Amino acid sequence: MPEAPAALPLHQQISELLVREIASGRLVEGERLPPERDFAQRLGTSVRTLRKALSELSEKGMLERVQGSGNYVRRNAQAESVYSMFRLELPEGGGLPRAEVLDLARIEKPADLPGFGAASDATRIRRLRRLNDTIIAVEEIWLDGAAGAIDPGRLADSLYLYYKTHLGFWITRAEDRVTIGEVPHWAPAAFTLRPGTVTGYIERLSWAQGPAPVEFSRTWFDTARAHYVQRLI
Repeated sequence: MPEAPAALPLHQQISELLVREIASGRLVEGERLPPERDFAQRLGTSVRTLRKALSELSEKGMLERVQGSGNYVRRNAQAESVYSMFRLELPEGGGLPRAEVLDLARIEKPADLPGFGAASDATRIRRLRRLNDTIIAVEEIWLDGAAGAIDPGRLADSLYLYYKTHLGFWITRAEDRVTIGEVPHWAPAAFTLRPGTVTGYIERLSWAQGPAPVEFSRTWFDTARAHYVQRLI
């Protein structure tokens, strides 16, 4: 069994959660956040950790901190986020993405995959996905073998962050095709839908700095628990 992926530092988890809450409209432009002590208690963290998260938001231009008045939401569509390309949200909006690795293997690319990368082999990662604590999807990611070897002990919740910090490349764009498909046979019992169930299905090709896609992924998501959301701003 692969090692569990490393979670982001707690302050970064809170920052990323708030970024997604702002993007989804659950926190609106100009809204004043609760007093820091109350907000920290609501989030189950310390005031110190919350302040580190709010400082990150301020640096991204998504928060205005007014001395003696409070913290005010500012919408910045250009702000960089670890999960800026993660399109699944809770039905009410937002939710912090989490991942549990089910299987990791380096194998020859099957014939049914679309063309991507230059190598004949690829690293296949199968994961169970959550938003906050809600199980919402299973996914299968194929990273071209020429992109580098993945160390299971260093995997993070965000694969794109792992690519950037450990493999030296970053995903610059992606193409999604959203339709329906049958939940795969390898889906664990913890997933909310049984294998063979027809549900929401996403195929994605992802590009780094080269002309050819470096990654292909497939995601099966429970449409009662998550929605695919693409915002045009």
